[in-house]
Amino acid sequence: MKNTGWNFDNTYEKLPSSFYRKVQLSPVVSPTLVLLNKKLAKELGLDPQLLKNMEGLSILSGSQLPEGGSSISQAYMGHQFGHLTMLGDGRALLIGEQITPEGKRYDLQYKGSGPTPFSRGGDGRAILGPMLREYIIGEAMHNLGIASSRTLSVSLTGQKIFRGSLKKGAILVRVAASHIRIGTFVYAAHQKNTEDLKALADYTIDRLFPEIKNSQEPYLDFYKKVITLQAQLVAKWMLVGFIHGVMNSDNVAISGETMDYGPCAFMDIYRAITVFSSIDSYGRYSYENQPSIGMWNLTRLGETLIPIIDREENLAVEKLKSALEEYPKIYNQAYYTGLGEKLGLVGLEPESDKFLDELLQLLEKNKLDYTNTFLDLTFKNFEKPVYTSKEFLAWKEKWQELLKKQSKSIEEVEDIMKKHNPAIIPRNYWVEKAIEKADKGEYELLFDLLKALEDPYAHNEHQKKYSIVPENMNYVTFCGT
Repeated sequence: MKNTGWNFDNTYEKLPSSFYRKVQLSPVVSPTLVLLNKKLAKELGLDPQLLKNMEGLSILSGSQLPEGGSSISQAYMGHQFGHLTMLGDGRALLIGEQITPEGKRYDLQYKGSGPTPFSRGGDGRAILGPMLREYIIGEAMHNLGIASSRTLSVSLTGQKIFRGSLKKGAILVRVAASHIRIGTFVYAAHQKNTEDLKALADYTIDRLFPEIKNSQEPYLDFYKKVITLQAQLVAKWMLVGFIHGVMNSDNVAISGETMDYGPCAFMDIYRAITVFSSIDSYGRYSYENQPSIGMWNLTRLGETLIPIIDREENLAVEKLKSALEEYPKIYNQAYYTGLGEKLGLVGLEPESDKFLDELLQLLEKNKLDYTNTFLDLTFKNFEKPVYTSKEFLAWKEKWQELLKKQSKSIEEVEDIMKKHNPAIIPRNYWVEKAIEKADKGEYELLFDLLKALEDPYAHNEHQKKYSIVPENMNYVTFCGT
């Protein structure tokens, strides 16, 4: 397919062979294209029209590699709810790196492409619902300004997959700056081969952080880079009420992108201990725990780097600990700055953090919708009874005082708030409704929801219906495959 724009490379295969396994494709017989991300295709330098023809569909459905492609499953380990496990790509294949016309490099990966050496007895396939969910959430995150893997396409495979009952089989093409995980480094360290660990670190630096290649302590600087990216990423999650649901170390991308959208969801009613995942019985990955889990995962990454940081183990540990101590500071700076901006406040002093926390306490006490409350504040919609309570009025008075101090016009404040408070998030109710209809072959709601999510900060009429959800809706997510 010479005119489509494929421009592939396979640098991951230059790493020691222990980091991956070569896998043959498992072709499907009668694929159907459900979603094609035309905008992303163009960003990658691909022709969306040619991707829709027979050869294009054969590639998008995992039956044929693009020119220059190669199919491998990556090896990695992971701390699943804190317990270290050997994992690897059990239903995914990295098919190479697309180099865009601007020279940017992106991994392309099949998800739901069939069994691999890491499938642990599974069929390696996926079903339509979770693949659509990943497409929706990934695009929403990207459009919200949050680093994320994205989906190029979702195709039906024509197969029926058993997941409690027979479901429609599907395959997704995922795009990310890289699929190197904290779990990849955990795997490398577990092999107890320092040369292989160095090879992985050098490759990752060259691929993601070339600016530190020639620094005096590149591996320590690498760790600092990842700490900063993760702290800022989790802060952005918190600011939009996003709950990843399964922050195992194998689901944390070194690139600082959100990845592995399994039992994830966005919060409706504000509740700090919110958990959506059916398997998170003890709330390890609850909304309020995400910042500390981020630090826990980074601690595991730091442990893997000890042999290449310094010949003196004690000195290496001290350097890594010192670097990690910056995580809470970076997180708090990003989070409270962002929270202030959601209220139209720029350059708040650290002592204002308590004032910001007071608002969240009001939300929790009164069981208010997280996103909609900030929209009410943005557009001065104070009709709800809660906004006439003594507690809220006292808080509002402090807010007005802080706004006066920064000498911005009402219009300027509203503009800041509109840019930091999305009119729409992919609410669980609407996402599930769209998936349910799509599973029946009805795609209108899915397309409409995706259209509304294209610019979350547009604040247009089309987006308003998606801010409404039934009250008292208990929502639980599952690690669907």
